[in-house]
Amino acid sequence: MLPEPLGRGAHAAERGGQHRNKRESAVRLKHLPSGIIAQASEDRSQHKNRASAINLLRSLIALKVRKTVDLEAYSPPRELLRILPPKSSIRGPDYGPQIGPNNPKFASGMQALLDLIFAVAGSVSEAAKYLGLSTGAVSRLILSDDSLRKEVNDLRATKGMKPLE
Repeated sequence: MLPEPLGRGAHAAERGGQHRNKRESAVRLKHLPSGIIAQASEDRSQHKNRASAINLLRSLIALKVRKTVDLEAYSPPRELLRILPPKSSIRGPDYGPQIGPNNPKFASGMQALLDLIFAVAGSVSEAAKYLGLSTGAVSRLILSDDSLRKEVNDLRATKGMKPLE
């Protein structure tokens, strides 16, 4: 006995149907200097997919591309100061409210934080000294974003340190 073919209507959605994303709206971006690729195809709007892909690319670059930090002359960049909690002794009141992981500008602050953590070989307590925060406050900041936590824990694993939980 042969199965009945799917007709139009409610069952057509099982095959993808008219609401399935069209290939033409997908966006793929490549950061040429690093070779990092981000793509988005969740939405039927190419404009929305481009915005999603740009945000994803920014996050991936922040996680994977490191800048050298001179610890002797270290001064936290503005991007990093904006993600620090207000109780940090080096964060002035002129930076406005703390930016969290859901803000698109968080990626640039995350990159600056990772640069510092790589410069201090994964030591959260050393990074905390440079940021005017307690070790616990820096740990909470790292744990606030899953991709940031993973990147820091990967570095700590290479140094034989315990992961942050």
